[in-house]
Amino acid sequence: MEFSWDDLRLFLDVARLGGLSAATQTTGLSAATLGRRVTALEQQVGERLFVRSQTGYRLTPSGEELLVRAEEVEAAMLSLKRWKDGAIGERVVRVSAGPWTSAFLARNIAAIWTAADRFALELVTANNKVDIGRRHADIGIRNQRPTEQWLAGRLAGKVAYALYARPELVSGVAAGYFVGVAGEGNQTHSARWLHARHADRIATRGNDAMSVLELVAAGAGISVFPCFVGDSDPRVARMAGPIAELETDQWLVSHHEERHTPAVRTVADRIGDLMQAHAPLFRGEGMPSAKTV
Repeated sequence: MEFSWDDLRLFLDVARLGGLSAATQTTGLSAATLGRRVTALEQQVGERLFVRSQTGYRLTPSGEELLVRAEEVEAAMLSLKRWKDGAIGERVVRVSAGPWTSAFLARNIAAIWTAADRFALELVTANNKVDIGRRHADIGIRNQRPTEQWLAGRLAGKVAYALYARPELVSGVAAGYFVGVAGEGNQTHSARWLHARHADRIATRGNDAMSVLELVAAGAGISVFPCFVGDSDPRVARMAGPIAELETDQWLVSHHEERHTPAVRTVADRIGDLMQAHAPLFRGEGMPSAKTV
């Protein structure tokens, strides 16, 4: 039995969208034509693939089985197309950074990657250093100059930190409590600073960066954030100026042998430009005075 890729592609659209009407928008075919093509495919398979109803098309068990196999064919066809076109998939640029910086890059993805690029991009989020020497990442954003002889680094700027809380005096904020960090995140320099000075006042903890921010935004207490995080979130406000002893450098790190590869160099240059464009925010200079509590 030979299947047409065109028929399988139409089947995928109908299955994913749940009916003929919606699939007309993605296929450009009329509902009548789609219906005939689906019926012809069912005859070829020798099984009903859909249960028809007034609310749409629902897959039968045979349809579910075909869906799995059709998606495998789709992935293979996409891989072939990328290979033929020399498009993304031939080179993946992996960028490692901490949770806050990864989130910043994700929000500004248009500045570092576009659909026209001939490479893919992967954000590798980790609290600890990712081994660039073993190619676990191509570019790392770190708070220290690299010391390994096989790594190259360039200074991208500085990052300031400050204490933040929900502006209203509610719950833990009113009680003067702090929100700490649990798990591997408690080894960051800002988490250690907070624990060293306010351990006896930490009432709640989150084991990842985002949960800590949500706790502070909800009024559970006060915590330390990079200024580019706290000053960008309207739900929290800075308690005081940046904490001088927590200020860090920001380095773009890559392997000596990879840094001149066109895709890696392109991404590194774009990240560098992005950091430079937001340098005042990273240094803690971008906070409106009205946000101070």
